[in-house]
Amino acid sequence: MTDTRLAPYGALLLRVALGVMFIAHAYLKLAIFTMPGFAGFLGQVGLPQIFAWPIVLAEILGGVALIIGFHARVVSILLLPILLGALVIHAPNGWLFTAPNGGWEYPAFLAVAALAQALIGDGAFALRTTRIAGPAPAARAA
Repeated sequence: MTDTRLAPYGALLLRVALGVMFIAHAYLKLAIFTMPGFAGFLGQVGLPQIFAWPIVLAEILGGVALIIGFHARVVSILLLPILLGALVIHAPNGWLFTAPNGGWEYPAFLAVAALAQALIGDGAFALRTTRIAGPAPAARAA
């Protein structure tokens, strides 16, 4: 059974953790790998190098949107392709992310966490909540 008093705070923690993770990964690409290095990596795995900036910008903007709770459901779904792309790229490296070139466990976990966020909703202290489906609150009360 879901504790409706505490569930919004669980969604908040998940939302903020995902947001921080996306911003941290964007920072990693900018400061450590550098944009030319990240673009080169994309080219090595068969993706267009021009995807480098859109990926980093999506991680930064999506991370901020998640942290502040701006359409967290939609943002989580929109960020799924990045996570699934990372999953596909890291899949040949094995399970553990500590494997050479990183395994697929971490991207898989994050993809599931983003999907869970989309299903759960924005949670507490969201700047703006989004609804995917269902009757309006007034209709449910009647």
